[in-house]
Amino acid sequence: MKPEVVFVLGGPGAGKGTQCSKIAEHYSYTHLSAGQLLREERRRPDSEFGRIIDSCFSRGEFAPVEITITLLRRVMEETMKTDQNRFRFLIDGFPPNKDNLQGWMKVMDKAEVKFVLFLDCSNEVCVSRCLGRGKSSGRDDDNEESLKRRIQTYLQSTRPVIEQYEEQGKVRTIDASRSICEVRPQGA
Repeated sequence: MKPEVVFVLGGPGAGKGTQCSKIAEHYSYTHLSAGQLLREERRRPDSEFGRIIDSCFSRGEFAPVEITITLLRRVMEETMKTDQNRFRFLIDGFPPNKDNLQGWMKVMDKAEVKFVLFLDCSNEVCVSRCLGRGKSSGRDDDNEESLKRRIQTYLQSTRPVIEQYEEQGKVRTIDASRSICEVRPQGA
């Protein structure tokens, strides 16, 4: 069975992880967070990629395409090998830019991208959520300086990916500025 993928995109703090958890629970998807995979890899003492990821994150930049796709592919293959019925994936925060999208299409050409779930949220709401999350999550990139860079990067790099999928009619937009309970993705 070839993997079926839904990319989940939105600004930092739009609720990608939160909504993916809800969707995965109700619609039998496996939730993968590109950012979480990178953060875990960065913390692994024997990581071949840790320093590179750390350097990119501290500058508010994306990790190299090859690293992100290697981590995603590894987890997807392990998941499907363990249980052949687990072939539907929600990938949140990916692809963050056109380079990553091109890398994905080259390496993961057997995976079928069903659509992009776009969590639309104002920058102000995103910043407020991230600063609140930063107090309890321990994420060192949830600070005001890093957030400004992350939002700018999102606007310049990720929005064009969303627009590309919109041209193909493959975007489902959700108003993510509402509370967690009010945001209800349908039909994933």
